[in-house]
Amino acid sequence: MLTDILILLGVVLVLYLLAIMPKLRKNKDCKRMDGWLYAHRGLHDNQSEAPENSLKAFALAVEHGYGIELDVQLTKDLVPVILHDYSLKRACNADGMVKDMTYAELQKFQLFRSRERIPSLQEALAVIGGKVPLIIELKIPWKADQLCRIVAEQLKDYQGFYVIQSFNPFGLMWYRKYHPEVVRGQLATDFVKEKIEGSRVQYFILKHLLFNFITKPDYIAYHHVYKKALSFTLCRKLYRTKPVAWTIQSQKELEDSKGYYQVFIFDSFRPQKQGE
Repeated sequence: MLTDILILLGVVLVLYLLAIMPKLRKNKDCKRMDGWLYAHRGLHDNQSEAPENSLKAFALAVEHGYGIELDVQLTKDLVPVILHDYSLKRACNADGMVKDMTYAELQKFQLFRSRERIPSLQEALAVIGGKVPLIIELKIPWKADQLCRIVAEQLKDYQGFYVIQSFNPFGLMWYRKYHPEVVRGQLATDFVKEKIEGSRVQYFILKHLLFNFITKPDYIAYHHVYKKALSFTLCRKLYRTKPVAWTIQSQKELEDSKGYYQVFIFDSFRPQKQGE
């Protein structure tokens, strides 16, 4: 009886380790992420004229030599725009969803207390101009094909370095199939502790990175608060996958995370660079 239990536990352990196994053959472009601090949604202040995910916030990040993390989703007329929330409520103090409005309709709204508008991906790329690396988060509620295809088309002639990441494994699966050369990252957190509404089963799978065997991410972007999570730790130590921290909000958090992460996405403060 004990032998049977041990065999069963061994099989479960092996299956678990196979499930969380990320990409083992390293993408050489992953190294291009190193040496940069990444401004979350640009170098922004939502009480200023440079709010999050605005062209001014991106220009400021470029000016100060920071990489940029930004969010992309589709409008009703299939224009990829830069906005974190699916709803306009927080950023624009307006009712409605991005997916239900055209790009032209979205231009009626201002971001937070500024005169900035919701930019398109093309506008953002023009401002950034390949001067700093980009972490592009794909905002995918469910189906990934349409957003991924349109974003990939707009990025095909972009001369700067970028990576893509998403909470949604289907986005990574699409890129693995159609653009395996692009560095891709799996976003994760402890969704239950963060009190994010949704399926606990789905969140268990995502928290524990159990789709890695299909998505084969080049890096894992994990909420820095949960840096000791088991699956993340195994990916980092056993499989030697590049760990990316989000979102660091103080110099102390940055220092405390350095033993766990190699790349850092920051927000709400100006981090000290090496040599400063």
